[in-house]
Amino acid sequence: MKSMTGYGRGECSSNGLKITVEVSSVNRRQSEISVNLPRELEVLEAQVRDEVNKVVSRGRLTVRIVKHSAAKDGEDKAQINVPLAKAYASEFAKLAKQLKIPGTVTMDVILRAPGVLQAKEEFSEAEEVWPPIEKSLKTALATLVKMREREGSNLAKDLSSRMNIIRKAWQKIEKQAPEAQVRYREQLRLRIKNAGLEMPTIDDERLLKEVVLFADRSDVSEELTRLQSHFQQFEDCLKSKEPVGRTLDFLAQEMKR
Repeated sequence: MKSMTGYGRGECSSNGLKITVEVSSVNRRQSEISVNLPRELEVLEAQVRDEVNKVVSRGRLTVRIVKHSAAKDGEDKAQINVPLAKAYASEFAKLAKQLKIPGTVTMDVILRAPGVLQAKEEFSEAEEVWPPIEKSLKTALATLVKMREREGSNLAKDLSSRMNIIRKAWQKIEKQAPEAQVRYREQLRLRIKNAGLEMPTIDDERLLKEVVLFADRSDVSEELTRLQSHFQQFEDCLKSKEPVGRTLDFLAQEMKR
């Protein structure tokens, strides 16, 4: 039995890159997965979802994947797209001339233009980055599952304690149910007596008819049998390795009824 809340983290370095994956989950009846990937790796979202679905079937999950440069100190971590910079400089100069704006195009303006200054890691192909992402993701998911299992174990203990209280109540009801007809018959005779009416005998037909009607309306034998079945199904859920959240939801509703 597992909880639906948890957190996991995984890291992996490969070919000058460091991948960090964080996975968190909260309660939700269905499965909902949100994946946050760097823009250049968004094509891997389907593969990430497939890996998550292999491990988690319920809950609202957030997967956050960050790609860092693992370059050593002294190594260049960025490069300039010279052709693009030249194109920007030319176009900016033309625009300034057309708008009759004085001054020259500065280096600062060109470097701020989109795409001119690029990190080395942006040149990595998405599929080449998948192996370290997959490894980090599996580590994060394994940690997440362990946390969910620990919390699930605590929840199972709490549910078992509460189920024992219901079982004790069920035992009392089962023991007292057969006596309900006798108690009702005596209470009915007492009300007749207090009303000053003629006291019927125990085998009076009218009294027996009323008691029979009460017995039919108050018969709980079927409910007791079903509740006993629910107890067994609850125990089966605690032993199951499969997701049991929906089954426990159903059992709780039926027990309440």
